[in-house]
Amino acid sequence: MRTRSYVRCSIVIGLLAAAVSLFTLPAWVSAQTYPSKPINLLVGFAPGGSLDTTMRLLAKKAEAFLGQPFAVDNNGGASGAVALAIVAKAKPDGYQLVGCTSVGLVGIPQFRPVAYKLSDFVPIMHYGAPQSGLIVKGDAPWKTMKEFVEYAKKNPGKVTYSTNGIGTTQDMAMKYIAQKEGIKWTAIPFKGQAQALTALLGGHVTATSNSADIASYVKDGRLRLLATHGEARMKVFPDVPTFRELGYQYVNPTRFIIAAPKGTPQSVITRLDEAFAKAAADPEFVAMMGKLQMELLYRHPQQMMGWLEDQRSLIGNMIRDFNIPTELKK
Repeated sequence: MRTRSYVRCSIVIGLLAAAVSLFTLPAWVSAQTYPSKPINLLVGFAPGGSLDTTMRLLAKKAEAFLGQPFAVDNNGGASGAVALAIVAKAKPDGYQLVGCTSVGLVGIPQFRPVAYKLSDFVPIMHYGAPQSGLIVKGDAPWKTMKEFVEYAKKNPGKVTYSTNGIGTTQDMAMKYIAQKEGIKWTAIPFKGQAQALTALLGGHVTATSNSADIASYVKDGRLRLLATHGEARMKVFPDVPTFRELGYQYVNPTRFIIAAPKGTPQSVITRLDEAFAKAAADPEFVAMMGKLQMELLYRHPQQMMGWLEDQRSLIGNMIRDFNIPTELKK
């Protein structure tokens, strides 16, 4: 009897093990064979911009390591929020990714209601940061950031600066300086970086806090770059200090990011990260980043979520400290 019971138990255990293997096998196979078809990459900004241009080249270079092409599409609605909302609800199988900015993930949800939150995504990596800084006209009397700040202190309300919108990272940089130094100056928001730069070139504002392509203007003397918002100095302007070097603990939190929907298998995230990291080191991609005056900064998945949560707290604190208006219900 004991022998029969033992045999029956063995049969049951064997059947259960077989059933478990049937359920786990497809997941194992998909992880081992990923990707087996083209990968969709929805870029949250219009074609032709720096995020779109660099992301398309990065994806093309990653194809060589993945063995499958990327199908890149654009949806530039609401500064990336539309694309993020679409991908937040996508199947988490690694075949629908979103190209966005860190501000889209952790900044926009703190300004207005959106159909997603940070926890709806698994960040794969970020690869770069647009350069931004404080710029004045080339014939302005201020040669340094210190001189400009001293002038603003002595002339409250006289200085105006253009940005691409109230509450943008460039605007927050100026609000940070104003709070730290006790300065009263006026923000003049525009719909885009190019318009904000044009306002300075036309003499309609005193300065601009901007991330537009200003290298040619600085080199020919039409503009002067007083300080930058990056983690490190711009390679094209190595003599220009960062805000942080000048004692201002502000770094522009904007990064270009690729993310996947929550629930995407870790093995798939790792596979994508490996391919994108190799693609980011490709000489053609590195050259493009340099041509666009973009800082090449790569963070891996295991670093990303903690970094994004820190940036979310930073932006939230600035919204509160600077009394920046939002569309959220209180």
